[in-house]
Amino acid sequence: QVQLVESGGGSVQAGGSLRLTCAISRYLYSLHCMAWFRQAPGKEREGVAGINSGGSTTYANSVKGRFTISKDNAKNLYLQMNSLKAEDTAMYYCAADLSRAYCDMREANFNYWGQGTQVTVSS
Repeated sequence: QVQLVESGGGSVQAGGSLRLTCAISRYLYSLHCMAWFRQAPGKEREGVAGINSGGSTTYANSVKGRFTISKDNAKNLYLQMNSLKAEDTAMYYCAADLSRAYCDMREANFNYWGQGTQVTVSS
């Protein structure tokens, strides 16, 4: 069993920054892929960024160059979000895939999910 708890969401003006944190109940070396997803009102949940156990990362085209996913040697996953836009407004979720050695960002591949943290960007 893996428990994921997100924090760091909030309200910010366009152009600002936020850093999301996901506290994980299992050491990251045992998890193959950790990722951030988001869901805006009225839209499907979409993958934002993923990082595998070897540190390789993948990003959605809409956030490349603005968002950075990282992890520490303990039990934390991060998402640094810079140059935020109104369209980044969404509930952000941390997710874990225990099966694959690479990040396949299809939602169905992820076994565990956090409860989410809200990010609101005003223009």
